[in-house]
Amino acid sequence: QVQLVESGGGLVQAGGSLRVSCAVSGGTFDRFDMAWFRQTPGKEREFVAVISWSGGSTYSTDVKGRFTISRDNAKNTVYLQMVSLKPEDTAVYYCAGRNPFHSYEYDYWGQGTQVTVSS
Repeated sequence: QVQLVESGGGLVQAGGSLRVSCAVSGGTFDRFDMAWFRQTPGKEREFVAVISWSGGSTYSTDVKGRFTISRDNAKNTVYLQMVSLKPEDTAVYYCAGRNPFHSYEYDYWGQGTQVTVSS
């Protein structure tokens, strides 16, 4: 089955940078749209960014210009580079994948990685 494993979270000061990664196994990664979502306690999970199987990307307005999503199909990995981090970026970050040829929903999810931005 398809498995997603995030890594790279941690504690960083406001204004700093961090890169989180998501390694995918068990599926045809180069056919997947890959996305990042985030969630804080008491709030719904929110969309952060997506990169399509063909390489196009879209960002939420909160992170546009500060975060960059990328993928390495040779490594079956998607990345989220975060710069100019703010305390309000603190959340558990989840990667998610879908095969747009088969599903509209994100069927595959990682376990999440904590990102904490201190002020």
